Amino acid sequence: MSTTTIAPLRRSSNSLNGYHTNAVAFDGTVESISTSQMEDIVTVTDVDSYANPNGGGGRSKASFITWRMCNAVHVARVHWVPCLLAVGVLFFTGVEEYMLQMIPPSSEPFDIGFVATRSLHRLLASSPDLNTVLAALNTAFVGMQTTYIVWTWLMEGRPRATISACFMFTCRGILGYSTQLPLPQDFLGSSVDFPVGNVSFFLFYSGHVAGSTIASLDMRRMKRLRLALLFDILNVLQSIRLLGTRGQYTIDLAVGVGAGVLFDSLAGKYEEMMSKRHNGFSLISSR
Repeated sequence: MSTTTIAPLRRSSNSLNGYHTNAVAFDGTVESISTSQMEDIVTVTDVDSYANPNGGGGRSKASFITWRMCNAVHVARVHWVPCLLAVGVLFFTGVEEYMLQMIPPSSEPFDIGFVATRSLHRLLASSPDLNTVLAALNTAFVGMQTTYIVWTWLMEGRPRATISACFMFTCRGILGYSTQLPLPQDFLGSSVDFPVGNVSFFLFYSGHVAGSTIASLDMRRMKRLRLALLFDILNVLQSIRLLGTRGQYTIDLAVGVGAGVLFDSLAGKYEEMMSKRHNGFSLISSR
């Protein structure tokens, strides 16, 4: 509640964007300013200082004019990851894209994962029984992912992983239907591979990898680090198998990891939003 008190003496105050930092007005009254008002004052002042740190109404000099060699050395030493990414941007956009020849329409797509797993592909092509066993093991791993994700909601009351999976598979279905890629000519199918029955499926992106990533992230949140490490190892092994059978392209697997991380983050934001909207009560979980 704002109160106004008559001050016996007038004090001069330093104006700050039309406000007075000591809360004393020029007419001799003392006004109590709320916290939100003070935050607004500070915000406006910060913006003005960025516009011109020396004061005045003009703009300051461009930031890069003040850079020195010591700043560049500091950035390269402390922020080396963005520096490497910047080098990658220059390489892939300025060198590789201009020098790399496009794959002609009559040729098979080039995939570096297929090149790296040529030996495994030849082994599985010559041993159908081994291919079936590995497919069955991979399907069992998909069952493990599904069981864990559903378990966290039904038994532990934590719906985040389940919401993530719903986000992920819905988006995968939309993208997979929008751009339907052909199977590689050397694809090695199996009747026990998921989806069981050797039926058709979307290539982009890998639901196998994305589901495993979602489960692993949830395990890390719950400090189930050994189980998360096991899922990560199995995820790598299933990725190698999918490349060896030509069931997924490398880009499908890479985007699968990114999709798992993205939709896990979106599910967390959804939970947070619903919790705030309902005063801490989630529509799905009461915890």
